[in-house]
Amino acid sequence: MAARLVRRCCWRHFGAFVSTPSAVPASLLVPAGKAATARALPQAPFTLFHTSSPSSWADGFSVKEQVEESRNPEHKVIGELIETATSPQELFQLSEFHALNSNQASLIITQLSRLVVEKNLETESILRDERFQRLIGITDSQISQVWNNTLVNLLKSLCSLGMDSNRREMQSVEQEVLWRLRRLTFRQLTSLAEFLAVKQGKESRLLNEVIKKLELRWTELEGTRTVVTLMGKVGHVSPALMDRLEDKALELAEQFNPDDIRKITLALAYQNRRCVPLLRALSYHLIQKHSELSLSVLMDLIFAYGKLNFHQPQVFQKIATDLHPHVSTMTPIEVTRCIRSFALLKWLSLPMFEAIVQYALDNTKQLSVTHLCSIILSFARLNFQPSGSEDFFNMVHEELQSQLDSLEPHLLTDLVWSLCVLQQAKAPYLQRVLAPDFHTRIRGDQSLKAQNLRLKLIHINAAAKLESPDYRGPFLPAEMLSPAEPAGEKVTLLQSSLREALAGVLGSRENGRFDARTIYGWQIDAEMVVNSENKPLPLKDFAAPHLFHSEGTKPLPPGARRVAFLRWEFPNFSNRSKDLLGRYAMARRHVQAAGFLVVDVTRQGPTPAPSAPSLPARGLAAVIPSRPPVRQPEGGGGGG
Repeated sequence: MAARLVRRCCWRHFGAFVSTPSAVPASLLVPAGKAATARALPQAPFTLFHTSSPSSWADGFSVKEQVEESRNPEHKVIGELIETATSPQELFQLSEFHALNSNQASLIITQLSRLVVEKNLETESILRDERFQRLIGITDSQISQVWNNTLVNLLKSLCSLGMDSNRREMQSVEQEVLWRLRRLTFRQLTSLAEFLAVKQGKESRLLNEVIKKLELRWTELEGTRTVVTLMGKVGHVSPALMDRLEDKALELAEQFNPDDIRKITLALAYQNRRCVPLLRALSYHLIQKHSELSLSVLMDLIFAYGKLNFHQPQVFQKIATDLHPHVSTMTPIEVTRCIRSFALLKWLSLPMFEAIVQYALDNTKQLSVTHLCSIILSFARLNFQPSGSEDFFNMVHEELQSQLDSLEPHLLTDLVWSLCVLQQAKAPYLQRVLAPDFHTRIRGDQSLKAQNLRLKLIHINAAAKLESPDYRGPFLPAEMLSPAEPAGEKVTLLQSSLREALAGVLGSRENGRFDARTIYGWQIDAEMVVNSENKPLPLKDFAAPHLFHSEGTKPLPPGARRVAFLRWEFPNFSNRSKDLLGRYAMARRHVQAAGFLVVDVTRQGPTPAPSAPSLPARGLAAVIPSRPPVRQPEGGGGGG
């Protein structure tokens, strides 16, 4: 401290004998023969560092440091020369011809790092240069005299230049930063945390200490930019800090612009943080204040909402409406990413999906097999049938049938299963996945992935038997159709209400069967057999070809019918629609094709089907007509 005080006094007396900074001859500060010409500062962005302009250097400086710098003309001119240097050689020459202090040496290293990024320079030669080593030595010998902001930038610069973290000088800088954390401004802590999270990751001891300080000083948090930066770059390291950031973001929700909202929702999505109050607030202000959104914002928003499974119909409608004009100019990756997100959200916008169909027809050569598969899978999830389905599916078959052998088994199974949902699976598709050499690969595999694949193959086998009269085989062997062990699922209110209502109708337990698992891979919630007078008959007496093991052998008497009750919960439907998702629409078709009269049970009020048996409405949520549902128009009760 005494040495520093003496140095300050010397410079103060020296300042009385020199002229103003602008009058200091350039010959005193640069080598002979070298003109001190002013150069414009390059404008290339440098995201990991503050720019090296004097105003940036002063960010976070103490008042004493700023006063000292302004009163010292030589320091100021050297700073300007560092700022305007355009090559490493110019910076190294400054170190050769001037006696630098640790602060100036640190500024040179920071500017070196900036030039490396801006001009994409090679760092190995810089690190080996003797002049660079001298700069490191000067900084290390007087590390305690480096100003706070300069010290933070020095650490970031050394990391970016690739300096070995085990070097003593590097560890000295890190240790000095660690000691000074309490004196750093919140902005400096934010900048440091952002950099360390990207460069060093969660294992960094310094990053963990910085985050602790941010958590303790979170009340100093202000400004949308800081909140967005911390949520996107640092939030994943500290859930506690992320909680604070979400609270602050909720407070500032009205001030965020569309790009801020995009970054925040992406941060939440990547961290799987479904903060409903914040998402609702951001959605509200997005709708109320921002009429025009760019394509990148629209794409990222729909992706984030899809990943978080957060349903906000007004936002979906706006995104679909705004995206529609962009479809024709989008890339195949953007199209498939967009349609996958809408499928995840179970949101069917007819104009949007019809535009994607036209895009696929117009850009067939640009779409890869993977792109086409993604489109088909998304259509199947929402059970979307294009208005020009013949042209579209002719194109799909022409492009895909010759490529089936190149597809990974799980993708091939998903593709054929989706075509079955859309009732477009032709014999070559069915034969490819039902062939013995295909399904023998998963026999004995008890993994969840293999079980899902096996279930889809059973559904495909059912489609081949029930919906493809011209298909002659092969089919899955009987041993593959055995039911998997049912998972312990919680009984829903609708399910218990159905059982309670049917108990009074059946009269005897022998007249009904609950949770019947069929050879088609679908579960029937309840089934019964009624005679021509709609009176229940004992199930055990009759053959049950839809089950794995039939208790009876008698055929149904004349006029008797099998009745299947299928329970549809809210997640089984498209968003804001009465249309079943593709998986459940196919289940309903298969049960009907197996000879059942289907009674749909939902929560939407009792509506008996025309051909359904006379059943008391009490205890049942509803009975939907067995005919295919009529799709609602866009903007009404449909999937728009």
